Amino acid sequence: MQPAATNHWQQDIKEMKFPTDYASIQERINAIDPVGYGKTRNYLDGDVTHLSPYISRGVISTKQVLQSVLERGFHPKKIEKFIQELAWRDYWQQVWVAKKDLINEDLKNEQTNVDHHEMVTAVNEASTGIEAIDAGIQDLYKTGYMHNHLRMYTAAITCNMGFAHWRSPAQWMYYHLFDGDWASNALSWQWVAGANANKKYLANQDNINKYCGTKQCGTFLDVPYETFDGMEVPNVLKPSKKLALSTPLPESKQLQLIEDVPILLYNWYNLDPEWKKTEDANRVLLLEPSVFKQYPISANSIAFCLQLARNIDNIQVFVGEFNDLIKHTGNQTIYFKEHPLNKHYQGVEEKRDWMFAVTGYFPSFFGFWNKCKKSLK
Repeated sequence: MQPAATNHWQQDIKEMKFPTDYASIQERINAIDPVGYGKTRNYLDGDVTHLSPYISRGVISTKQVLQSVLERGFHPKKIEKFIQELAWRDYWQQVWVAKKDLINEDLKNEQTNVDHHEMVTAVNEASTGIEAIDAGIQDLYKTGYMHNHLRMYTAAITCNMGFAHWRSPAQWMYYHLFDGDWASNALSWQWVAGANANKKYLANQDNINKYCGTKQCGTFLDVPYETFDGMEVPNVLKPSKKLALSTPLPESKQLQLIEDVPILLYNWYNLDPEWKKTEDANRVLLLEPSVFKQYPISANSIAFCLQLARNIDNIQVFVGEFNDLIKHTGNQTIYFKEHPLNKHYQGVEEKRDWMFAVTGYFPSFFGFWNKCKKSLK
């Protein structure tokens, strides 16, 4: 089903692309308006940065973005909302570090009103009848991106109106996102579904119209908020199906490793072209089938990954498990950056470039944030 109306923001999203050359990414960092972001980020045509794919892929770090903005003279108090949103990314990652695979389950509360553990068909097919949501899903398929507010709306109708458990829909969204970060994605879906929050997130048609620039009425969401209590699943959201998500990995070429120099190991979460840039090293992008079986991504996402890897001089792609890789190595030291999916790597683990020195599990973001912001004074 195609949306009944075309809005200016829909056209903007469709035309938006994510360049993969490092110079263009730097230009986006330099173009950030953190004040405008804080005022308008919830609107689909708001002043968002479109940096999330590069942060999630480890091309740049949250700390790098923060330092760039502060160096331009913005005072932390004037751009606190912008810094908070950056900190959310580190927070979700810290939860993953602390809770490990427990983030794949209902973390705090058992999700209530669950009819099935499948994907709502109308959401998958962008045929919910909610113009803004359907257009956002279509653009997700085309561009690998969805505005954060649209992600919340999509999760809300899937879980809280379609009564789907959050896990399969979260995997569906992660599959298509260029900025796919499993911690941020899974825990945000749980937050919407009430499994990682004290209440469920809901939005009605008025809210969607306000932030998406639509004027739609007469939908199943065109009701007062109190109507949601006890509301039955709308007919359009009742059909569901299991999704078969698989990752089309590229063919692996024979590695040509130089002896007596270390190996720098890159992956889906670390594509930093500045990492040890001046050092002599073998640079290998490791794509492990076991990782992508557990957390599959789309062909478009793989293509995006490989294009970003071109910023790294002389990088070689190896498709296989870490244990397969070390069969091709000699006595070279292997370096890699810390990440929850890298715990089986062997070699020298280097710390990630966190924004703040605060670590450990905090049940709420603001417990984490209150400690972090002390270092901004």
